[in-house]
Amino acid sequence: MNTKQLPRQLQSAQVLVRFGFRLAIMIGFAVFAGTGFGKGLVTLLWMSALICALAGLVKREIPFARNLNHWDEMIAYVALCALGTGIVQRL
Repeated sequence: MNTKQLPRQLQSAQVLVRFGFRLAIMIGFAVFAGTGFGKGLVTLLWMSALICALAGLVKREIPFARNLNHWDEMIAYVALCALGTGIVQRL
């Protein structure tokens, strides 16, 4: 198979699986965070959002494209980060 024949974009299901695996790994690391689970998870979500934004820029992905991409994943991480920040501040 030639490299020109390979698809350039992942299917949305593959992106959702990638998001789930990354989220599970972040939760695993946050459990052992020295600052506590909530603050550790919020920090990891924030860093993941930045990394997804950089990956979207480097790969030149189009925001709001037909298939899910790094930009959509970044939005999900930012939303979870905002939710986690609100919950951590209430505790």
